Amino acid sequence: MTIDDTTPRRWLRRAGAPRIEYGADYNPEQWPREVWAEDVRAMQAAGVTIVSLAIFSWARIQPRPEVYDFGWLDEVIELLHAGGIAVDLATATASPPPWLTARHPEILPVDKHGNTIWPGGRQHWRPTSPVFRAHALRLVRALATRYGKHPAVVAWHVNNELGCHNVYDYSDDAATAFRTWLRDRYVTLDGLNEAWGTDFWSQRYSDWDQIIPPRQAATHPNPTQQLDFKRFSSDALKDHLIAERDLLRELSPDVPVTTNFMVMGEMKTMNYADWASEVDFVSNDHYVLPGPQARDELSFSANLTGNIAGGQPWFLMEHSTSAVNWQPINVAKKPGELHRDALTHVAHGADAVCFFQWRQSKAGAEKYHSAMLPHAGEDSDLFRDVAALGGRLGDLGALAGSARVPADVAILFDWESWWVAEHDSHPTDRLRYRQEALDWYTALLNLGIRADVVPVGGAWDTYRMVIAPVLHVVPGALAERLTAYAGHGHLVTTYFSGIVDENDQIWLGGHPGALRDLLGIRIEEFGPLLDGEVAELDDGTTGTLWTDRIDVTDPAVRVLARYKTGEQAERAAITRRAVGAGSAAYVSTRLGRDGLTVALPALLDGAGVTSELAPELRGRVELARRGEHRFLINRTAEPIDLGADGTLEPRGVVILHP
Repeated sequence: MTIDDTTPRRWLRRAGAPRIEYGADYNPEQWPREVWAEDVRAMQAAGVTIVSLAIFSWARIQPRPEVYDFGWLDEVIELLHAGGIAVDLATATASPPPWLTARHPEILPVDKHGNTIWPGGRQHWRPTSPVFRAHALRLVRALATRYGKHPAVVAWHVNNELGCHNVYDYSDDAATAFRTWLRDRYVTLDGLNEAWGTDFWSQRYSDWDQIIPPRQAATHPNPTQQLDFKRFSSDALKDHLIAERDLLRELSPDVPVTTNFMVMGEMKTMNYADWASEVDFVSNDHYVLPGPQARDELSFSANLTGNIAGGQPWFLMEHSTSAVNWQPINVAKKPGELHRDALTHVAHGADAVCFFQWRQSKAGAEKYHSAMLPHAGEDSDLFRDVAALGGRLGDLGALAGSARVPADVAILFDWESWWVAEHDSHPTDRLRYRQEALDWYTALLNLGIRADVVPVGGAWDTYRMVIAPVLHVVPGALAERLTAYAGHGHLVTTYFSGIVDENDQIWLGGHPGALRDLLGIRIEEFGPLLDGEVAELDDGTTGTLWTDRIDVTDPAVRVLARYKTGEQAERAAITRRAVGAGSAAYVSTRLGRDGLTVALPALLDGAGVTSELAPELRGRVELARRGEHRFLINRTAEPIDLGADGTLEPRGVVILHP
């Protein structure tokens, strides 16, 4: 799949000068009417310009199958409109009401063990259920008919966090839809049997109806069946998105449509690069995950979201003002982090900054999740910080609509390699695809180097250097594209890359398969490391997780580092082969962020990549660029002297512009 980065995107339907939008999810149905006017007044005080409304309101809007109650929603929308606050109106289909699941329990998902997922939480519906689809579209039609022309409604918000809890459904509905999906992909059973390698373990199918989702099996399910079920499950949710979107476009063509992605952490089940062209503008939810790379992970995710959006502005639909409620220990944000987190998203292309949620709930599962207006009310440090951020964003109107300035380095990101590299029955189950990519990103930040995180199907051919960590799935067309790139640019890839084709079948002849000739090396056997086992390299770094028994097959290959210890002692560990005006390099072990910080300079020097930051700022400051604006983001908890540009406060952000 190749992403079309040139597709023009629509933004919010509203008049006036461009601005960075600011707001939150708003759930007035949780509060009595007398609170609503107070909410609008406090929103104005905080600088709020937009709210997402009615996300979990299906049971309120349609309390019984034949009854709709729009009175309360009419009132809220009018209050917001009178207060100058725009509405991103949700289709409210995220969680079906109790009457629907009681009447139609066949819409409930089924897990791989055959257990029904019952109501009581949220997203208790099958993406492939025709019954659910009919009821959901009936609700969408009612909302679009009533509000599609209302001047307050500036965007449609399809469902909410599609697939967060219901991406993998193993029901009979899913089995039927899976077979249809497979027939479209393979056309014939012979084609499917060949792609799945079904002669292994006597799995050959003689009728389409014999095929089921990869439910709980006695041992490891067919790996290509697993891969195709992941593809199908992402596509099934995308199909629901398209169904709602098409109806909205039919009934209210002037209102753009979006849905909130979840580009963050280990949320890997939806292929968002494949979804991006189905919305008028990309939206994302992101929450900081604790750990030593928490801030870098936020930057990585915002960066990837900006490139999923093709470098065009996107909408940060949810993040948190302070603590969340769903981690084992939920720690409040430190001073400066609320602003730094929000502005880092803006630095990577967000033209809207919104939180979950506006008013902190007093009941329900998320009552301890922070909000713009906390339990303590307006007389609180958190609300004052929220209002200060609103003022700051209000001053950034000149930034709105500006494009991100491409870096010299791209890190390729591939959902299918993420899925397949972490399958069972592999050389190690310790490999974590996203962590490897994040480590490269952190190492580049440590060296003061800007990098873009780009979907593998995106536009990366013009970058000076392309890093492809654990690019495990390499179809023939991608191998050709990488080879052509290396003739003028500088490719870097790693262990367990180039191993399988699009059907998760091994490229024969020795590893790294599809990239073997390009890299000028050959590997007969992998050398995964046991827990606690390490391999020292002669450049002073230490490898964990993985090693490779490399044979250099091309005299054009230069060995940049060798193993000093372990089974591969004296063998090549890091190589680079000259290819025309470019090169192709290979890193055969997991060096981690610290080891990569040591090893990267030799690769960067060979590609002619240098830092745009002054030496004293490298590693301490992240640089991001949008249009003519330069964002300097403090990665530390200490103040940093910027010379003529002033002082960068701890965890602070300085925005420089002409």
